[in-house]
Amino acid sequence: MSDHLPPSAKRVLLIAYEYPPSPSPQSLRWTYLSRELSLHGHRVEVLTIDLGGTTPGLPTLPDDITIHRTFPGPFRGLIASRRKRREMLALKNAGSGAQAASSTDASSNGARANAARPSRGGWKHRVSMFVQNLFERFVFPDLRGEWYLSARKELRKMLHTFEPDVVISSHEPATTLQLGLMARRRGIRWIADLGDPVLAPYTPERWRRKSAKLEAAVCMEADHVLVTAESARQLLLERHGVHAPITVLTQGFDDRRPGSPPGATNTTMELLYTGSFYSFRRVDALLEAVLATPGLRLNIASIVVPQMVREASEANPERIRLLGFLPHDDAVAWQRRADVLVNLANADPMQVPGKFYEYLGSGRPILHLGENDTDAAARLVMERRRGWICQQQSSALRDRLRSLVELHAQGTLTEGLSLHRESVAEFGWSALGARLARILEDFSPHALARGSRDTRPDEIAR
Repeated sequence: MSDHLPPSAKRVLLIAYEYPPSPSPQSLRWTYLSRELSLHGHRVEVLTIDLGGTTPGLPTLPDDITIHRTFPGPFRGLIASRRKRREMLALKNAGSGAQAASSTDASSNGARANAARPSRGGWKHRVSMFVQNLFERFVFPDLRGEWYLSARKELRKMLHTFEPDVVISSHEPATTLQLGLMARRRGIRWIADLGDPVLAPYTPERWRRKSAKLEAAVCMEADHVLVTAESARQLLLERHGVHAPITVLTQGFDDRRPGSPPGATNTTMELLYTGSFYSFRRVDALLEAVLATPGLRLNIASIVVPQMVREASEANPERIRLLGFLPHDDAVAWQRRADVLVNLANADPMQVPGKFYEYLGSGRPILHLGENDTDAAARLVMERRRGWICQQQSSALRDRLRSLVELHAQGTLTEGLSLHRESVAEFGWSALGARLARILEDFSPHALARGSRDTRPDEIAR
């Protein structure tokens, strides 16, 4: 690969714990953004963990992105090893009695064999969570912090061999911010992408002081801070004042993927929810309203579901269907053929769930369940005429669902809505990537905003 780059291009080192084959929202975010940076002519290398195995359905990365995979730590390393063994066994079983395929085809087939997985539950999941919670009493910011030692070693090597112009830290976990601070104190430009503030409502009490100190250091020392919501930007400004520029760069949808017309209308109205069930997302009223409303079915694509959801599906499989884990490509395809997409509001009304932006790009109407007048997602739904909002109460939801079923039966479900992509174009990954590329290109070569630090690199890191 040539080291000669266009004058405006940068050598970018992305530090991302969450990166393919992880299917998490933060992994998808930086899969798309690193793709866009590469398409804009920047040279991108990624420091991440060796998660083990493969995950089908993720976006294809450009060939010129170099990925450095490192040991994730003892616990996650064991999980990665088991994942690799399971995949090898699946490949062996799939190839039994057939002609040997190329290693590329075999890996693809093996991955697809494990693509559709049921939602997690049962004693194995509970034991795994117990062990993780035990480890997290001693590892900052959580179990993922066990990656720090191997990541630090590789980072030092890459700073010497790759010589990046800019380092980007993809948070979470906060480990990536600790590593970003190390690079910044060696005189390298640093962009900190904060999916959430470091000191968040869910931060354990034992780590709150350290989280606050790290967050302050990020805002003081980063050359640029990215957040996904205006509420996060305001919170950081209130806590730390104006130091680094803070830009809202939301989650997005793949606008390079061709749009597709909706499928044939079924007699039953199909609702779809794709995403996680965090403790702050209510689902009880939705379940009650769905079961009380004839003519519709709720489809749920989630890797972990609450017990009440599992029990409701077991008792009413024709009304509540669990799809389990869906590869990203499959989830997007489901979104584009559903009749109505369901979005559950976050506890912080100014935070917009990442899947919501995929919903915006699907061309299908959204039913947003939220109760706060300051709800950012609700405002987007109403201002862009992308669907409807409803309080998370059984009676209000029943009335809304009955009305939608009637409209669906009449063939007028989407009348009055504006579902084309042009009205949400700024949330496409190509548009978001272009904004990020401009931030990089605004960094003048060889000139640092604040100069090098005398502080020891590991002062806050550990």
